[in-house]
Amino acid sequence: MALQPGPRRAKLPSQMSESPDDDSSMRALLGQRDFVLFWFSRWTAVLGVQIQSVALGWHVYDLARRTMPVNEAAFMVSMIGLVSFVPVLLLALPAGETADRHNRRGILLFCYAAEIAIAGTLAVIAFLNRETIPILLGAAVLFGAARAFFAPANTALGPMLVPRALLPRAIAWNSLAWQTASVIGPAIGGVLIAVSLSAPYAASFVLYAIAGLCILLVRKNAQPEVQPGSRWTLMKQGLSYVWNNKIVFGAISLDLAAVILGGATALLPVFARDVLHVEAWGFGILRAAPAVGAASVAIYLAANPIRARAGLIMFASVALFGAGTIVFGLSNIFWLSVVALAVLGGADMVSVYVRQTLIQLATPDNMRGRVATVSSLFIGASNELGEFESGVVARFLGPVGAAVFGGIGALAVTGLWAWMFPTLRKADRLV
Repeated sequence: MALQPGPRRAKLPSQMSESPDDDSSMRALLGQRDFVLFWFSRWTAVLGVQIQSVALGWHVYDLARRTMPVNEAAFMVSMIGLVSFVPVLLLALPAGETADRHNRRGILLFCYAAEIAIAGTLAVIAFLNRETIPILLGAAVLFGAARAFFAPANTALGPMLVPRALLPRAIAWNSLAWQTASVIGPAIGGVLIAVSLSAPYAASFVLYAIAGLCILLVRKNAQPEVQPGSRWTLMKQGLSYVWNNKIVFGAISLDLAAVILGGATALLPVFARDVLHVEAWGFGILRAAPAVGAASVAIYLAANPIRARAGLIMFASVALFGAGTIVFGLSNIFWLSVVALAVLGGADMVSVYVRQTLIQLATPDNMRGRVATVSSLFIGASNELGEFESGVVARFLGPVGAAVFGGIGALAVTGLWAWMFPTLRKADRLV
């Protein structure tokens, strides 16, 4: 099943029946106890990840700047993204197959246990002043391995907890959970860093524990219907589905290419300290700005889903993402940098919403783990490899040059993908 291009404005088969009105569907969604627990678990977990991510980036940059110039220290920060992505790349396919074979709630609990252990260890090491760059990067590797299994299980569990008619609204609210936590997390992280480098890791430890408890309280069956075939056969089926559905493949590959090139947010510690000169408090605000824009758009989309010209809107949003990245790179005014980051965050949210809604509605439950892991692999690649690309380019062009280069690249990718994937460009209706 795939989204159809205009002018007919075709719907997915699952959407052909009349949907409930906004008020009744919202009340129905809030009445889903297990989904509410799942949503709160997602919110607290993302809050913990954001706080930990801010702390880790600042921590590595602070240690590197003691012995390295700005460009080399920026490269060391970009290594966080690379080492986090390696386990995701290696474990993605078996993680997706695992999510389609085993209890998805149990997988999440195992992943939360690992994240609790990692955050607790970082808190102790920072408190004892025993941290080194290799230790911090090693923690990023282990965290990446846990998230490799977390992402497909989490994505696949959500649709099991709500009726299918409520799924588009649930997806929007899941995105809102991510974005609101991403707004608050960096700001909290910036404040906690100023107090103590161990404090943000301790906060993440507590948040992961709360998230795990919420998942433990979920009652609905989280065991997928296991399909026959070997592990390799099941993994190939997931890859085949994504490859053969050109709209799905075009959407997630567009996100991959654009964010890899436009990953200037990886350089925020550099911009905060050595370009805008705003130190830790400003770093927290800069980190929160993209999520402020994304959360604003997510709130709007939760009440007003995209109803027409989804493909054109998606391409326009990616182009706006590239333009915002260029403005951010060229700005040496703090408030303008914050606005540019908010704009690119909001634009990215539109792309995420289109992609997630399309994939989850079109994919049968017994394949959701495998398809989700392919999508997560692309997202992970775009984020982590985008951070690494920005660090490499910054090594030669400086942080400003790297950001501008990435924004121009994102604009070029938008035009190229619009030509390569005409069915995606002409895609009309999501809901």
